[in-house]
This record gives sequence, C-alpha cells and structure tokens, in this order.
Amino acid sequence: MQRYDYLIVGAGLFGSVFAYKATQEGKKCLVIDRRPHLGGNLYCENTEGINVHKYGAHIFHTSNKRVWDFANSIVEFNRYTNSPVANYKGKLYNLPFNMNTFYQMWGVTTPAEAQEKLEEQRAEAVARMKEQGISEPRNLEEQAQLLIGKDIYETLIKGYTEKQWGRKCTDLPAFIIKRLPVRMVFDNNYFNDKYQGIPIGGYNVLIERLLKGTDTRLDCDFFAHRQELEALADKIVFTGAIDEYYGYRFGKLEYRTVRFETETLDTPNYQGNAVVNYTEREVPYTRVIEHKHFEMFGAEVYQSPKTVISKEYSSEWTEGSEPYYPVNDEKNNALYLKYKELAGKETNVIFGGRLAEYKYYDMHHIVEKALCYFE
Repeated sequence: MQRYDYLIVGAGLFGSVFAYKATQEGKKCLVIDRRPHLGGNLYCENTEGINVHKYGAHIFHTSNKRVWDFANSIVEFNRYTNSPVANYKGKLYNLPFNMNTFYQMWGVTTPAEAQEKLEEQRAEAVARMKEQGISEPRNLEEQAQLLIGKDIYETLIKGYTEKQWGRKCTDLPAFIIKRLPVRMVFDNNYFNDKYQGIPIGGYNVLIERLLKGTDTRLDCDFFAHRQELEALADKIVFTGAIDEYYGYRFGKLEYRTVRFETETLDTPNYQGNAVVNYTEREVPYTRVIEHKHFEMFGAEVYQSPKTVISKEYSSEWTEGSEPYYPVNDEKNNALYLKYKELAGKETNVIFGGRLAEYKYYDMHHIVEKALCYFE
C-alpha cells in the first residue's frame, strides 16, 4: 500500500491550499472527496460557456496582501466588484447602505441630509423603546431599527432576514446585527477590502492548479473506508463535519442550508447584475444570481446569446442536504466545544475549514489559515 505524509479529507479550498503547500515542501498527499468533483463548494459547471457557481456565489475578497498575492500566484484574477442590488416590490435599491440607497429611499442628495434623516429615524426607534419601558433591544428588529431606522429596516432587512433564518426578526437575537454598514458616499462596492475578483477561467482553474501533482480520489467516502484510508498516511487533514468525525457522540450540530433553482434562459442579459436580492417577504427566494456577470463585462455579456440564473432559497438543514451556515447559537456552540475538546487531544489529525471548525469563513480566511500551518 502506498504511503502518504498526509491524507486530506475534502477537496475544497482548505484541503487544496494545504495540499499545495505540503507538496511544495516535498510531502506526499492524497486528497479524497465524497463528491464526483474537486473544489468543494467552489466547484463550477460550464453551461453555454458560462461558469455556473453550483453551490452559490463565491467572490474572493481580502485586505491581506499576502493572501491576495498567493492566490494570484496560482491564477490571475479579474476585476469583478461585488455591487448587489435589492429589489423590493419592483423598486431597486443599491447595497450596501450608501448615498445611492438614501437617495432612492428618501430623495436626499447630500450626506448632511442623509445623516439628518437617519438620526430622525433612530430617535423614533429610541422613543418607541422608551414607551415600552425597554432600555436595550430584545431582538433583531429592535436592534436593526436602532442602527438604521424603520424605513430601511422594513424595506431592505426585515423580509430578507426572515427568509434567510426561517424565523421572524422579533424571534431572532439582537446580537445577529451588531452593526450595519452605512456609507455617506456614492459607493456601491459591497466590500471594504483592498482586493477582490474572480479567478480568470473560474474557480475550477484555481483548484486544479493547487492540486497539480497531488494524488486525488473522487467518489470516495472517508467514513465508508475509514480504516483502509487512515492506514495510508501518517497524518490526516480533516475538513469535513467534526461531529460526523466523532460519530455524533454528543449529538448533531445544526446548520442552515440553501437550495438552488438554476435555469438557462434565451436572453443574453436577464437582470444586468450578478446579484439581485429580493427583500420582500412574499417572494420565496432570497436572491437571484446571474452567473455570467462574474466573468463577463460590458459588451462581453452580449457575446453569449444565453444566460444562466440561479434562484436561492434558504431553509432548515435536514439529513442529506448540504450544511452551509453553522447556527452559532448558545446550544450549538456549547455542543461544538465538546467536539473541539476531543479534537484538541488528537496528535495525528488537523481539523480545518468551515465544517471542521463549525464556523462560517470567507475564502480569504480559509487560505490564510491553511498557509499559517506552514509558517
């Protein structure tokens, strides 16, 4: 049986970056994945010449120059800038909250006018709480209105959040919205990071180059062949669900999941933007992704006569569905700490990534964590 230095369970971003760095240091790695493809949730399917983000939109962004330089040393990134639009009952608003949003909401044209309107709305929220004898917000609704006022909350936050979490905002804890980005400039760039973009050619190119020279096995379930696989390597890098690794001995961690309805349309340009959020509660999906806008700009959009869109539905996680977002409430965090204690006693297993650490990570955080193991 061939021996490896590392058995890496999961061919997503953490496992792929780890394998790349280990291979550079002369280590021999075997990367396995239970799916029939590499890349984990970054995987893209090519449809009509368009890279379709099969597991939801992924935009690489960071202010960490070391991470950005590393990613660009693998593949060049394009100029994509994330500027989502919100649709509420057919009217469009720019995100995040900036002078364009305030003009669309109230007709104000200067930062002073916008600030005055925000302060007026915040004061009204404080007055409502005082009338009820409340000094601190008890739920997300009260917290959000303290931060941004009633108009923006009811138009752009309430319905979207309730769809995202499957619960009323009055039933969600206040800490979920500790602060909201407010910009007194006409700037629709969603992120504050210095760098952002999409790999030229799509994320499959990034993963394939990271795993070049590394042995891989797809359609390979670690738990179905655990004893055989563990015998192949000196150490294991595990990027799957930590509760599954330990046989759910303390119980199962909870997640929110996302379902996608993807369709190919006979039009070159459906909505004119990569991301449009639907903030109205009555619209069942949270947003529509038009994939070609991640990599095609200006006249390029019309070079392809068709487009591909995905409607995104948020729902409770059930057995067999994809675990997307950890439910980091008090109960689940306490349960995770029990598993983390077990993991801390391991000498030959490295746990890394969203599922193994029960924490939502942006991509740049994953890259940074994987690189840190080799410093």
